[in-house]
Amino acid sequence: MNDRDIYPYLCSWPNLLLAYRKAARGKRGKAAVAAFEYRLEDNLLQLQRELSDRSYRPGPYTSFYVHDPKRRLISAAPFRDRVVHHALCNVIEPLFERSFIEDSYANRVGKGTHRALDRCQQFARRFRYVLPCDVRQFFPSIDHAILKTILARQIADPDVLWLVERILESGVGVLSEEYTMVYFPGDDLFAATRPRGLPIGNLTSQFWANCYLNPFDHFVKRELRCRGYLRYVDDMLLFADDKRTLWEWREALIERLARLRLTIHQERAHPRPVSEGIPFLGFVVYPHERRLKRRKGVAYRRRLKRLIAGFAAGQVAQERVTASVRGWINHARYGNTWYNGLPAQPALRGHPAAAGRGAGLLRTDH
Repeated sequence: MNDRDIYPYLCSWPNLLLAYRKAARGKRGKAAVAAFEYRLEDNLLQLQRELSDRSYRPGPYTSFYVHDPKRRLISAAPFRDRVVHHALCNVIEPLFERSFIEDSYANRVGKGTHRALDRCQQFARRFRYVLPCDVRQFFPSIDHAILKTILARQIADPDVLWLVERILESGVGVLSEEYTMVYFPGDDLFAATRPRGLPIGNLTSQFWANCYLNPFDHFVKRELRCRGYLRYVDDMLLFADDKRTLWEWREALIERLARLRLTIHQERAHPRPVSEGIPFLGFVVYPHERRLKRRKGVAYRRRLKRLIAGFAAGQVAQERVTASVRGWINHARYGNTWYNGLPAQPALRGHPAAAGRGAGLLRTDH
C-alpha cells in the first residue's frame, strides 16, 4: 500500500468491518453498540459512502467527569464515530510506529503499564538519579495547528488529512473549560483563540498524543543524549548519574516543550535519588522492589465497596464484581503488595471473587 494512496483502503469493507469489531470489543451489551450491530451491514455501507464522497461529519460528544483519582472530563464520541476512529488508526498507526522511540509507552502494542514499570526499574538499577516530569493539562493543551503539522510529516494522502481535520474540528471546545490559558514568547492576543484540546476518550486522541510528543522524544534522545529516558503518555522520566546534568536537562526540556505550547509542573520536577523511590503509574518504584501507592489501594477499596453494595442490592452482576477483583489483583501483583496480616473484607467472604489468595490481602500502606 502506497503511503500517498491509503484512503481507499481506509474506506474498504474489510477495514471498516475490522474497525467495528475493535470498537465493539467488550461493549456489545451496550445499547448504542447493539443498535449499530442490529443493522451492521447497512451502517457500515453508509459510513463507507460518507467517507468515500467526503460527506462524513462526526456527531456530538457525550461528556462526564470521572475521579480516578483526580477529576477528569471524559468525552465519548457516538459509536459510529468510534468505528471511524479505529478505521483511521488501522491505516496510520504503522506509519508512525516506525518513527517512535523504543521507550515511549501507552497506546502501543506490547507497550503497556507493566512494560513501562519494568523499564523504569531497569533504569533505576543503572543510574543514581531521576528527573520525573509531567505535562500540565496535557490533553487540553494540545495545539491543533502544531499537531496537524506533525501528522502531515508522516501522512502524505490528502484525503486522510481531510478526515484528520474533521475529527479534530469535532473536538474543538470540548476541553475549553479544562484549560488555563498560557502565553508563550511571541504570542499576541489572538493566541487565546487557537484551536486546542483533544477529547479524553477518543482512540485518536490517545494515539495523537503519542505523535505530538514524538519530536520531543527524539530531542531528548538525540540532542540531550539521555541514555535513560522513558515516557508514558505525558509522564516522563530522565535518568542520569549526577544531579547537575538533570538540572541542565530540565531547563532544556522546558524550553523545547514551549515550542509545542506545553508546560510542566515545575514544582515537582526536580532530581532525586532513585533510592528514595520513583512515583510512577500507581506504584513507587525502587531499584529492587515496587510498592503500591497508598491512595491507589484506598481508591480501589472504596470502588469495591460500591460494587459490593450494588451486588447486594441486585444492581450489579456477580461477573462484574469478579472481573473487577481479578483485574485489581492482576495489577497489584506487579508490586510487592501481598500482606497476609490483613483480614479479608467481610463483605467479600462467600463471594466467588474472594476464593483466590488475593482477596483482602493487598497491602496499601505504601
